[in-house]
Amino acid sequence: MRQIPRLFVAEELTGGRRLALPPAATHQLATVLRLEPGGELRLFDDRTGEWAARITAVGRRAVEVEVGAWLRPREAPPDLWLCAAPLRPERFAWLAEKATELGVARIVPVLTARTQFHRQNLERLRARMVEAAEQCGRTALPELAAPVPLAELLAGWPERRALLFADEEGGAPLRSVLAPPPAALLVGPEGGFAAAERALLLAHPAVRRVSLGPRLLRAETAAVAGVALWQATSGDGS
Repeated sequence: MRQIPRLFVAEELTGGRRLALPPAATHQLATVLRLEPGGELRLFDDRTGEWAARITAVGRRAVEVEVGAWLRPREAPPDLWLCAAPLRPERFAWLAEKATELGVARIVPVLTARTQFHRQNLERLRARMVEAAEQCGRTALPELAAPVPLAELLAGWPERRALLFADEEGGAPLRSVLAPPPAALLVGPEGGFAAAERALLLAHPAVRRVSLGPRLLRAETAAVAGVALWQATSGDGS
């Protein structure tokens, strides 16, 4: 039995609406999957939730669909931000993909003294996040923020949001820390935070030092492990 394809669309969906899908979706459905008029789809828009849909026409430039029944509302993921120093593009895209699967509300690239890859292709990151949501049945996409320097991030930090600082030099085990939403997890770059940055973090009233365990983890692994631990203790996985 063939699995019904699931796609994100940027337009707000309503029952009975007809729309033409963008080129990437058209290629996937018409060329890769070779679907024909009458084929079933599932669409979600990150606003209204997930809808049944049916292909009405297949052309060279666009696949046209008609939206059918509303299947379920947009999920409400726990209010967790993942603040992480950008890495090599493919590794940071992987991080964004896994964070989407795990259910973060917002991803914030944080520029630090030891960040090596300051420029990130936000459109590419967004595409990886969309693919992850399509494949994993998510109906909500994390907000993707523009890169921000660490000092600027801390200066404008929301008063009531706990900031869990994954400190390589120690802290309370994250699995033992209760930090209900709104919360955020901060993971540094390869090589860790500079001494001045650590001092700035430790002086901030919202910061809580946490440890991810006894092993030295790669930055992207630390981010995924931290989100999973938070979800298990304070999020919707608890």
